[in-house]
Amino acid sequence: MSEPREPVDPPPGPFVVPPQASPFPPLDGEGSSDARSDWNRGADAHDLAGTSGRLDALRRFAFPPDEPPGEAELAARDLRWTSRVILVTTVVLLIFNIAAVQNWARQQAPGWGSATVRELADVWDARMALLGADQPRQGLREAYAAFRDARFPGQEGATEDRD
Repeated sequence: MSEPREPVDPPPGPFVVPPQASPFPPLDGEGSSDARSDWNRGADAHDLAGTSGRLDALRRFAFPPDEPPGEAELAARDLRWTSRVILVTTVVLLIFNIAAVQNWARQQAPGWGSATVRELADVWDARMALLGADQPRQGLREAYAAFRDARFPGQEGATEDRD
């Protein structure tokens, strides 16, 4: 009735890969049998000559890594980084987003301060327009207007004026 079938081979298992040396330092409690390992605390600087070039071994021997920075050095570094980010952001906004300053100055109550800020912003905007810094903002504005006014085929156009 039913014919005998051939036995089905089992699916192949994972490939056997020979273990490789880890590029990471050993965890605490694990011993390193590699005598030339950089992470072996008993290694001598002359042991490094076989693993890399002589110049690299000399660099490691002559210029050992510095001590980790203290809390005061880290705080000073963070303050320098923060100051640079604020300065760069301010300059970028003054170049490419002076319209925000103009709008803010127009919303303020009339007075000597707001009039001065408005006039300075107008002059700065004119100077940046000569350099072409207003082109990205104008391009985004035109792309938004084109997307806003886009209609499906056969659909009527916009009835209200949005500009």
